[in-house]
Amino acid sequence: MIAFAVALAAILVFPAQAQTMRWAIDRPLATLDPHAAAEPFTLGVLTNIHEGLVRRTPDLALEPALATGWRAVEPLVWRFTLREGVTFHDGSPFSAEDVAFSIARAQANRAGPRQRLGTIASVCVVDPHTVELVTRAPDPLLPQRLDTVLMLSRASVERTAPDEANGTGPFRLDAHAPERLTRLMRNTAWWDRQRGMIVHAELWPVPSAAVRLAALPAGDIDLVTAVPPEEVARLKERRDIVVVEGPALRTVMLGFDIGPVAGPGTNPLADGRVRRAIGHAIDIAALRTEVMGGAAIPAGLLWGPGVFGYRAAEDRRPVFDLDRARALLAEAALPAGFLLRLDCPQGRAPRAAALCAALAPMLAPLGIRLTVNLIPDAAYDAALARREARAFLLAWSAEPPAAGQTLAALAHARHPAGALGHANHTGYDRAEVNGLIAALADVFEPARRQSLIDQAAAMLRADAVYLPLHHEVLTWAHRDRIRVVQRPDGVVVLNAITLP
Repeated sequence: MIAFAVALAAILVFPAQAQTMRWAIDRPLATLDPHAAAEPFTLGVLTNIHEGLVRRTPDLALEPALATGWRAVEPLVWRFTLREGVTFHDGSPFSAEDVAFSIARAQANRAGPRQRLGTIASVCVVDPHTVELVTRAPDPLLPQRLDTVLMLSRASVERTAPDEANGTGPFRLDAHAPERLTRLMRNTAWWDRQRGMIVHAELWPVPSAAVRLAALPAGDIDLVTAVPPEEVARLKERRDIVVVEGPALRTVMLGFDIGPVAGPGTNPLADGRVRRAIGHAIDIAALRTEVMGGAAIPAGLLWGPGVFGYRAAEDRRPVFDLDRARALLAEAALPAGFLLRLDCPQGRAPRAAALCAALAPMLAPLGIRLTVNLIPDAAYDAALARREARAFLLAWSAEPPAAGQTLAALAHARHPAGALGHANHTGYDRAEVNGLIAALADVFEPARRQSLIDQAAAMLRADAVYLPLHHEVLTWAHRDRIRVVQRPDGVVVLNAITLP
């Protein structure tokens, strides 16, 4: 780490310029090709260079970008009207042909965001500023999935080198040295309103959190977006550092297998009273402060702020009440408790191992003897799919940020083809919930979709198959010379960074 700090100091030998913003990132960009990466961090950075038909507001609502409007003209046809007068960084005009080309290219690349385009059967160019996306089945969420499907120039993509980029966005690529530095400069010909005074943005990959944070008060770095929770209190003591905290898209929860489980013995978790008892026995306030260092928002829903379908009034946990928990176990004829193994990923979520370990003493007063089975992250999904666990820890992000996607993945009965219930490792199969989720596939009207989501969420809460623990928290730190806008998906919008 010391050697890395010396190397960083040697790189940052010139004084920070007022119009240059330096951002220390915890990993290098995977690629400059937006169709060759599905990783959210890389795609998030590339949205500053390239644009999609739609984009996200600070609260993750959808808004126009290269498309000025869209509507479902038929159940299988979405029509997008394109923005006129937009040019790529090389000066070539943006048109419907670029949209058709970009979607086809993204669909063909296995490493990119092709899963977001799985329902698109064809793209029809109506005229230079109108395209129609024809789907294989009704897809109300298609516009939601297009925010990270970024547009490339059909005319120039073949002559664009791997260390070059040609987008339409507010910043253009100025220099790119993989593993070392990516430098962007403002696109003065951008079609939209430019904010702030930042002309250049520099992205410095710094794997060590200690080095990133040391460079911040030294003035070598302006923004750090991966701040360990244990460092927050110290940073808040500095008057020249601003700590920004907000909800992330990922929710951490317990899941319970309520059906037959491989191995001997009966399954006490098949009784809903037992599952509800566990909910009342967990002191979420203690977990938040003693385990998560405050970097957690108590959760009662499987999705948090920023996800379409989220209602703050419904995001409430079971009250911490040991007497109620004991009474429920007695009703289930298990007053003495039982043995329970909790499968837990080693690092899938922040402090996952410590979080799982902290649950054991909380359940002990009920006679539930909890043991924690740590599983390497790489093997965790396969272990859950085998349904060998009666209880497991799950960290889930809605992708795209829509509650219907979470319900389809976690709450619907497993579909033989894997289209629905692909992450349902609980054995949960309630006909009413399945029906509500299936209905969402054909409903385009937002208010009606919200009603269906609310009904399914209420049933899922009553059945207590999942026990949400908390929504994760994003923690950023920056020098007080800049101001940033933090989105729940963690994307840094460079055009939204301003100088006071």
